[in-house]
Amino acid sequence: MDNRNNTIAGWVLFAGICALGLTIGSGMLFAGHAPEKPGFPIEDAEGGAGGGESAVPLGNLLAAADVAKGEAVFAKCAACHTINSGGANGIGPNLYGTLGEEIGHGKHGFAFSTALSGMGGSWDFEKMDAWLTSPRKFAPGTKMSFAGLGSAEDRANLLVYLNAQGSNLPLPAAEAAPAADAAAPAEGAAAPAEGADKAAAAPAEGAAPGAAPAPAEAKK
Repeated sequence: MDNRNNTIAGWVLFAGICALGLTIGSGMLFAGHAPEKPGFPIEDAEGGAGGGESAVPLGNLLAAADVAKGEAVFAKCAACHTINSGGANGIGPNLYGTLGEEIGHGKHGFAFSTALSGMGGSWDFEKMDAWLTSPRKFAPGTKMSFAGLGSAEDRANLLVYLNAQGSNLPLPAAEAAPAADAAAPAEGAAAPAEGADKAAAAPAEGAAPGAAPAPAEAKK
């Protein structure tokens, strides 16, 4: 009888040890770990990772922009667009000579969304900058899937590159920096006493206007 009880107790102990081992093992296997290096940031549709709008006027950004840097930025567009003269449309239209063209029309019959084709007007620097900031905000319902460029400098570089590809529109004028305020009077400088200038100029009370000073009394 004792041997039988010992056998049962042994099996129960063995089963408990196995259960504990499985619990520890599964916890180690499925434990969550943070990645050593975060993934690439995704620019959102409301202006991208950089905030979208810039405090610097667009004309100033364009004046400082670089065509070669804009060509590098265009690499983000090259999966869907060509930009060579006479280039074929792809997922998106060929972009050669786009600045200055009517919005949502032309491009050898490319099927633009009604969000663009019904917008009217032509592509200028301001409209293209707003489009590159957030296509879905500029034209709600557009088929453009690109979220937008959050960096104002990247957009300016891309704009001058696009302009150099068959458009050559004059750049908007850069805005001059605001003039510094005129120098204020030195702090703590004493102001002239109120009425002092008037008192100095006024004749003595009772004196006749224009009267000469009375001569001194002659000595006797």
